[in-house]
Amino acid sequence: MKLNFQFPARAVKHWEKWVGDHHLADVAVAAEEAGFDMVSSTDHPFPEQNWLANGGHHAFDPFVSLAFMAAATQRIRVMTFILVSAYRHPYVSAKAAATLDLLSGGRLTVGMGAGYQKAEFEVLDAEFADRGPRFDAAMRAMQAAWTGEVLDHDDVYFPAHGHVMLPRPAQRPGPPIWIGGNSRTAVRRVAQYADGWCPFEQPEEMAKITATSVLGFEQLREKVAELRRMRVEYGRSADVDVCWSPHLGRDAEQNVEILNKGFASYAEAGVTWVNVDSAARSFDDCIREIEVYGSRLER
Repeated sequence: MKLNFQFPARAVKHWEKWVGDHHLADVAVAAEEAGFDMVSSTDHPFPEQNWLANGGHHAFDPFVSLAFMAAATQRIRVMTFILVSAYRHPYVSAKAAATLDLLSGGRLTVGMGAGYQKAEFEVLDAEFADRGPRFDAAMRAMQAAWTGEVLDHDDVYFPAHGHVMLPRPAQRPGPPIWIGGNSRTAVRRVAQYADGWCPFEQPEEMAKITATSVLGFEQLREKVAELRRMRVEYGRSADVDVCWSPHLGRDAEQNVEILNKGFASYAEAGVTWVNVDSAARSFDDCIREIEVYGSRLER
């Protein structure tokens, strides 16, 4: 079982007070030293205050922050978790991802989602109503750009004729794309286009904040089986990464017990990665949290 450390996004709001004499790269270095396999950063360029007041959060730019972390580490992977497809033109996202993947030595995973914050879409001049088909088209466009070939890409949303993107990513044919979300549409996207799925354990109260379907572990087992069947129907391998985000609390010691009890069941259900979402409220708390997970998780 591999582990992703989700950077504590709530630290961003008061970063100057939170970090003290340290800097962002220290978090990634600590996670690497503790044995984590990946570190991730989320994506909210310009959120609405009403959402922030009801459980939302700010975020660093994912590509800038992950590049900063990748430059200070050697082994640990970096992931956009989750990059909202519509917030950037897919060819701009493809260029940023290819650059980060190449300069990090092939350590990028592109976690993506369709997004759900209508107000943030609007302020960024992004299309909300048809974000689903645009997301499908964006993935196809990014994967086409990563070939490094002169494109003749017919598409309703993102056509490209006579254009080429170099240098190519280090990973071939490109960085793995993982899709976030609990819906059947998210599962279908992984089956058809992507390389991994990032489902979230969602009690009802959290589902209202994230606009994601309620999902428990038993439903997860069924959906992973469904995902594998769908991939075979699309002529793809049934093997697929599944990065499960269990609902954890703020106490790292208690979270360790939950995770250690769950690892065997997670693996049996087809989970390959577990996401540990940091609840730290200071830099020192974050490092202590990482050390607790690194020393006590039995995976």
